[in-house]
Amino acid sequence: MIERPSGLGAQTTPAFEEEQRSWAAGSKEGRPRTGPGAGASDRTISDVPLQTVYGPADVEHLDLAGDLSWPGEYPYTRGIHPNGYRDRLWTMRHFAGFGNAKQTNERYHFLLSQGQHGLSVAFDMPTLMGYDSDAPQSRGEVGKCGVAIDSLLDMETLFDGIDMGAITTSMTINGPAAIAVAQYIAAAEKKGISRKLLGGTIQADILKEYIAQKEWIFPPRPHMRVIVDMIEFCTNEMPLWNTISVSGYHIREAGSTAAQELAFTLGDGFAYVEACMAHGMDVDSFAPRLSFFFNAHSDFFEEIAKFRAARRIYAKRMRDKYGAKNPKSWQLRFHTQTAGCSATAQQPENNIVRVAFEALSAVLGGTQSLHTNSMDEVLALPTEKSVEIALRTQQVLAYETNVTNVVDPLGGSYFVEALTDEMERQAEAYFAQVEEYGGVVEAIEAGFFQKEIAEASYRYQRSIESKDRVIVGVNAFQKEDKLDDLELLRITDEMGREQARSVQEIRAKRDGEAVKATLARLQVACRDPKDNVMPHLIDCVNAYCTEGEIVDAMVQVYGRYTERSVF
Repeated sequence: MIERPSGLGAQTTPAFEEEQRSWAAGSKEGRPRTGPGAGASDRTISDVPLQTVYGPADVEHLDLAGDLSWPGEYPYTRGIHPNGYRDRLWTMRHFAGFGNAKQTNERYHFLLSQGQHGLSVAFDMPTLMGYDSDAPQSRGEVGKCGVAIDSLLDMETLFDGIDMGAITTSMTINGPAAIAVAQYIAAAEKKGISRKLLGGTIQADILKEYIAQKEWIFPPRPHMRVIVDMIEFCTNEMPLWNTISVSGYHIREAGSTAAQELAFTLGDGFAYVEACMAHGMDVDSFAPRLSFFFNAHSDFFEEIAKFRAARRIYAKRMRDKYGAKNPKSWQLRFHTQTAGCSATAQQPENNIVRVAFEALSAVLGGTQSLHTNSMDEVLALPTEKSVEIALRTQQVLAYETNVTNVVDPLGGSYFVEALTDEMERQAEAYFAQVEEYGGVVEAIEAGFFQKEIAEASYRYQRSIESKDRVIVGVNAFQKEDKLDDLELLRITDEMGREQARSVQEIRAKRDGEAVKATLARLQVACRDPKDNVMPHLIDCVNAYCTEGEIVDAMVQVYGRYTERSVF
């Protein structure tokens, strides 16, 4: 009998290695797969080369204590909680927002009535870019891809009838993020709810805007100052609030590989850590409330490996490079959303299946909260019915599949562990490249991230066009769709005109002198790096200054950003 190794990282014996070589030689005598997708059968969706099978030799370097350990133990590869979902399920949080605040408020009440745990605000494009709904730049876009929030009045309407102290809210907004936090605080305090009781998170990841999503306002360096001010304020004033959600989601949606999403997202996170520490903040005062936001794409095992590698990299860096002493500062907590870029307009019902598998990868990877996309989001904002199906997908996963019964059930898989190592290796290589530029901001200014993502996106598109990689219903198994039969949610231009009139009515009713005074004080604070801008933003919001007016006042100090072209 051949002596076989025992244990995940055990040294292989010469006899076992010979048996493995013999098996490999025999396996190559089979007939290679042909037909759709055969050209990409030897690599992941991110072009990581794959072996036919994985075994002990692929993980024999693994240090069980230093690389894996146990769930809830450093370096948290296997999860940040000892009992995983046995103690508490992930938060089911659906990204929602459309039209005006009243319409979106009705959707929130529906989602909460159907068992959703928390709220997630999607803002429309003018709000994300810092324009009021009556601005010329906003015409035709108001309420189309999210909810229009122009002033405190809109934020009050958005949360009408909702106990802001009892639910957690996530807000996906970056350029005007500090203004949105100020509006949220003011709306809660008008209800008599202290800011100290508010739970949730604001995305506020301006670095990934320059890298991928392109919804910026100010240049990187002054905008980093605003973000640091916001983190400092929330750290001191809002103990239940996650001060920033560093987002890889949009980096992946722009066309990055899994390893690029991992590296660029963590790199942005570390840049915020460094900026806060340079401002004089103790790392353990703010790091426990940093959070992350990842994409769950369609390459099932690669995504699981990405999530596991993210926790390990983060823990090591936070402890060993940044000197964090609190174990909570080492724990990477993240929200996941299924990949919008994997959804197709062709045969949209197929998206239900895609979302289910992507959601499963996020759960097996240990996510803390999850959004499942609706089947019709490629075509329009989701209908109430399609949102319900997306929520039910999570509920079936949570309550019927039993995947929550064991923590990190794929831990110890030769393949998953080897792929986790590869994700970590590629991320570290990218960190080294960014360091050569002098840091994240310098790499953004040089166009490094943008170029890397563009090249990865091009390679992926070519693999689809060549049919090396199959997208069901797009380049294989096609059929003629009758999309006219699909019910879609449509936002009319009249709604935008109504919202523009609402903004003008607010300006006519408020105290004009209070508006001028608060905006003037905000500009003084923007010029003084020692003065935190957040209290001044709250003053402006309470005076019913509009978002556009606040942004314009800050632009007069900081300027607007223009991206450098990359070829």
